[in-house]
Amino acid sequence: MKWLKNEAPRAKVRGLLERNTEPRLQSGRMYKTLFAILILALLCGLSYIFPILRPFKASLLMYIGKIWWALLLGFILGGVIDHFVPREYISHILARPAKRTILYAAFLGFLMSACSHGILALSIAIHKKGASNPAVVAFLLASPWANLPVTLMLIAFFGMAKALYIIFSALIIAITTGLIYQVLESKGIIETNKNTKSLSEDFSIISDFRKKLFAYKFSGSQLLIDVKGVYSGIRMLVDMVLWWILIGMGLASFIGSYVPQSIFHKYMGPTFAGMLATLALATIIEVCSEGTAPLAFEIYRQTMAIGNAFTFLMAGVVTDYTEIGLLWVNVGRRVAIFLPIIAVPQVLIFGFIANLIFK
Repeated sequence: MKWLKNEAPRAKVRGLLERNTEPRLQSGRMYKTLFAILILALLCGLSYIFPILRPFKASLLMYIGKIWWALLLGFILGGVIDHFVPREYISHILARPAKRTILYAAFLGFLMSACSHGILALSIAIHKKGASNPAVVAFLLASPWANLPVTLMLIAFFGMAKALYIIFSALIIAITTGLIYQVLESKGIIETNKNTKSLSEDFSIISDFRKKLFAYKFSGSQLLIDVKGVYSGIRMLVDMVLWWILIGMGLASFIGSYVPQSIFHKYMGPTFAGMLATLALATIIEVCSEGTAPLAFEIYRQTMAIGNAFTFLMAGVVTDYTEIGLLWVNVGRRVAIFLPIIAVPQVLIFGFIANLIFK
């Protein structure tokens, strides 16, 4: 029975190690964020000395101008979720291995008015709150092209029929990918979310929310506690997400500044080879849904291939190094690896069908 006596000290040591490790991880992420900011700021500063860097600075500032609000909104909503939404609620809605869980995740993604980068913070937030990995992937894929601002933008660019084809195809891909991930998770091929909490079958979100609402006492001290809690959640998400986004913006600014757009148009004809070229380029230059939509329309205007435009839009999400890197670090390596493997063929199929329908 000696091991029973030693178990308490061991558990205490494990707890101390976990508490000591987390601050170091957050500190490391903060330094990476600061380093990325310094590098980009240095390049922008050097543009006043070296004219060759001026297009890079202009492109980077343009990207920042397009997505700053989406990032800010994503971080704020993520901080609110982290502080106010109990882990049990997310686990109850998005953690069960049921097909309707993926439908819930896609529908929630549809309601989120944030671009692909703004949604990253929310995706990591719901993951930390206990959403299953298949639900996180479905949420991530449904959000960038199935929210109201982008829907209106796509309708303005492509017309009602083509825009709705893009939106519904994106939702179908999100749902199908999530369902495939559920199968992979059930067979132990991908990681499971360790943040998920087990709940009894009779757990009710409405009853629990009503109980917490009646017990909540509004006061100045409570408001201060809530503000600090939301800020803590925002800070955690910024440390976790922002440096990846800065890397993506820097690379996209470089490609957008020094690779002629005529090259894109030349090799993006309404053929399977053209779609593969579109897929490859979208992997490199994707920045955000709002920023990518005008370029996708330009591809369509030049080639009259709506399938190529769709491929460009969707491939930027399912092959984006920012999103895959975040999934790799925060969700699971196998989850990240399977994202392009599962989603890319679907994107090509729907793009090919679009070229046949909208000739």
